[in-house]
Amino acid sequence: MPQVWAGVDAGKTHHHCVVIDTEGQRLMSRRVLNDETELLRLIADVIALGTDNAVTWAVDLADGGAALLIGLLAAHDQWLLYIPGRAVNRAASGYRGEGKTDARDAAIIADQARMRRDLHPIRPGDEITTELKLLTGRRTDLVHDRTRTISRLRELLTSIFPGLERVLDVTNTGPLVLLTGYQTPAALRRTGQARLESWLGHRKVRGAAELAAKAIQAAQGQHTTLPAEALTAQLIATLAGEVMALNEQIRDTDKLIEGRFRRHRHAELITSLPGIGTLLGAEFLAATGGDLSAFTSADHLAGFAGLAPAPRDSGRVRGNLHRPQRYHRGLQRVFYTSALISIQFSPESRRFYDRKRAEGKHHTQAVLALARRRVNVLWALLRDGRYYQPVPVTATA
Repeated sequence: MPQVWAGVDAGKTHHHCVVIDTEGQRLMSRRVLNDETELLRLIADVIALGTDNAVTWAVDLADGGAALLIGLLAAHDQWLLYIPGRAVNRAASGYRGEGKTDARDAAIIADQARMRRDLHPIRPGDEITTELKLLTGRRTDLVHDRTRTISRLRELLTSIFPGLERVLDVTNTGPLVLLTGYQTPAALRRTGQARLESWLGHRKVRGAAELAAKAIQAAQGQHTTLPAEALTAQLIATLAGEVMALNEQIRDTDKLIEGRFRRHRHAELITSLPGIGTLLGAEFLAATGGDLSAFTSADHLAGFAGLAPAPRDSGRVRGNLHRPQRYHRGLQRVFYTSALISIQFSPESRRFYDRKRAEGKHHTQAVLALARRRVNVLWALLRDGRYYQPVPVTATA
């Protein structure tokens, strides 16, 4: 059993480490620079405090500023646990004092690691899964940026030309191309449908004739010039260009993700399960590190994905189940989204979904039940190293 627990409150430039023993007595409290030499010195000093190197480390960040420390601890075969910052903040109310300092947070992290048995170990992934984590995170940021930009674009277009906003789907390339050149009713009327169609055609817009007709029809319905229309039109053209650029970046990122994912040893096995493609498979590997040894069972993995309901009984109330508050939302999205897709293409998934609906569950409950079942299936496939094979329907008399 570990004799020493080291809690680290991680930061961007500095960390604070507090080491305690089995009685919770503080053996060390040190502020250390986020630098390899300083961190190596800290690791050596903490190991020296343990009995037969029996040290358990705990940290409140799983990446970012703590990445160098995590890598060094892995290189020295140190056992490392992860306790989320939110859990540290909640636990802080149970300790003496109301102040908040890095040293106090580090001491709480160490003490929680000493007492709790539900903390997840941190195991640095291999090169491919680490790259997939970076790329899928980057893609998520790009998608969020695109969503915000599209929302602002629609808002501005509605403010000067609501008729055009209603007929354009600015999530598609053609309408975005149109908006880089034409944003106001007067400009569209001056151009005319034939010239607009030609202009769109030269820019290789699909369905140029239909798009031009819609735009001109909308322009014919508005003849009023609104305040700041010229400046708003310039902003709309700029935002349309930004959305197109973000779409290109997302496509490039998807190519990088696919290239890395296909090199992973479990890529074909994971995508053999209906509903999971390259992107969802990459997100699964990024969330789990590509190593299921951190999860003792399929139930453990389901709990990590937020698909194992937690009881909230009180008094005479029994069997009151709720979604857990602490789970990996990205991993839950992988299983939920893949379940939705599999309903359309997998007869087995469709039968399971229909059965749950017949039992009285609404759509979301039925999809979540299917997602939970798929955790078991994928867990078994990875455990046994075999590909998914559909179970043939058994004829009944």
